[in-house]
Amino acid sequence: MGTAIDQKPLYLEVADRLRERIYSQALQPGDWIDEKVLCDELGISRTPLREALKVLHAESLVELVPRRGCYVKTLDGDGLAELFPVMASLEGLCARLAVEHCTPKQLRELERIHAQLEKAAAEHDVERYFDFNHVFHRSVQEMSGNRWLQRITGDLRGVLRLARHRQLSVPGRLAESLAEHHAIMQAFRDGEPTVAQQLMERHLCRQQQVLQDPQVTD
Repeated sequence: MGTAIDQKPLYLEVADRLRERIYSQALQPGDWIDEKVLCDELGISRTPLREALKVLHAESLVELVPRRGCYVKTLDGDGLAELFPVMASLEGLCARLAVEHCTPKQLRELERIHAQLEKAAAEHDVERYFDFNHVFHRSVQEMSGNRWLQRITGDLRGVLRLARHRQLSVPGRLAESLAEHHAIMQAFRDGEPTVAQQLMERHLCRQQQVLQDPQVTD
């Protein structure tokens, strides 16, 4: 007899739905999560919802405040200053390893994603640019070939999605971001791992600078 396929527990399904709402900005940083409304909307009891919120809290996507409830986490100030340098180092290493291990097929796929970035930028479509930007970075991380690096970087990338979206709305930042991607892509074409690492690190550090500019608002 075959082994039965395990079904995903309900609370994990709920966590997936809430995570997507946070990433899509349907639930924005600082928003209070109304448990009663969500339970009615999803047709569930509070038990799986609260278990789901614990999962998102462990991922640093929400904050559980005693006697006040649950809020979508706001990532700014000290949080950005602590997280971005770590992410820059990790993504820089991913880029270096990705160039070293890149196959012709993988490079073609990265070129395809980059072309979508260019198209979205040309149409001033920030939402679509953000989506393909996420796919581009995730692809580079997967191309690194290091599972532990992918896991750690992926976890932190989820947290950074709370803030990365904001910086693309700053005037001139979309074109600047695309220029940075152009340079990174050229390093892949030229087979220059050290250059790719340096450019990726600068790309992340520039995002931090934009987000911490006092004039940048939600």
